Amino acid sequence: MVKIGQIELGEFPLLLAPMEDVSDPPFRAVCKAGGADLMYTEFISSEGLIRDAIKSKQKLDIFEYERPIGIQLFGSNIETMRISAQIATQANPDLIDINYGCPVKQVACKGAGAALLQDIPKMVRMTEAVVKATHLPVTVKTRLGWDENTKNIEEVAERLQDVGIQALTIHGRTRIQMYKGEADWTLIGKVKENPRIKIPIFGNGDIDSPQKAFAYKNRYGVDGIMIGRASIGYPWIFREIKHFLQTGELLPPPTIEERIKTCLTHLQFSVKWKGERLGILEMRRHYASYFKGFENFKSFRMRLVQADTESEIIHILDEIEQFYTTLA
Repeated sequence: MVKIGQIELGEFPLLLAPMEDVSDPPFRAVCKAGGADLMYTEFISSEGLIRDAIKSKQKLDIFEYERPIGIQLFGSNIETMRISAQIATQANPDLIDINYGCPVKQVACKGAGAALLQDIPKMVRMTEAVVKATHLPVTVKTRLGWDENTKNIEEVAERLQDVGIQALTIHGRTRIQMYKGEADWTLIGKVKENPRIKIPIFGNGDIDSPQKAFAYKNRYGVDGIMIGRASIGYPWIFREIKHFLQTGELLPPPTIEERIKTCLTHLQFSVKWKGERLGILEMRRHYASYFKGFENFKSFRMRLVQADTESEIIHILDEIEQFYTTLA
């Protein structure tokens, strides 16, 4: 049984990665239904929380059925991170996660996210401050290092464990790599093999099929896997991996009816949570993923992203279901 503090996550948990502008409550709802064992909010700026920025505060919204769920924070200032951890704790998540992995310029060039990989002593002090600021378990998500010459994740893992983190997720790329090239899990495996490491180690990067999850689980010995981009428009990946790990068999892909139903659930939650205009606008990035690989989908997609009322989108989804059911 894998545990973070007192949170029991099963034998080999599958985690939903925190993704900016993706991992909102509507998306998390369909991933939870798809079998995700632990989810995180979109990452939240510590400075934004303290300024009481509306967007940052809204990201604290969590729902009972999502549990266990973590709130992920990022920032460059230790005191700001400490205070934001206290604010996030009041939202009553199950854990607090610190982002030391985000590679984008707007974050890393301000000394937050993956930038902390260039200053390990500061990263350690920041982590310790957050651990002391909350009664909740604190976890960390990071990368192998800043670049090829500074892959310091083995040292980072030991030092963060020493100041009290209770789980570590490692993305198998450096900051310089961004999301390019293939994720290298070799060092993730070495961290897991280190006899000094007692906390759960989760691997992240490039897991996009049940077969790959099975292979990486066995090859690198991680306690669980975090899935990000592969879950966008395909929340069924969690149940497919679980089924394959248990039985060695592949589940059939979701039917057109399942895809429509899940897409509709996602849309309706999005509209309910954000209001019709913004809910519809933010759903537009998901349609292509829900129907990826479907022939002749382009014209339907164009209509979906141009539609500006919920009823219009529901009508188009009905058409899509009829069209592809007839083809089958």
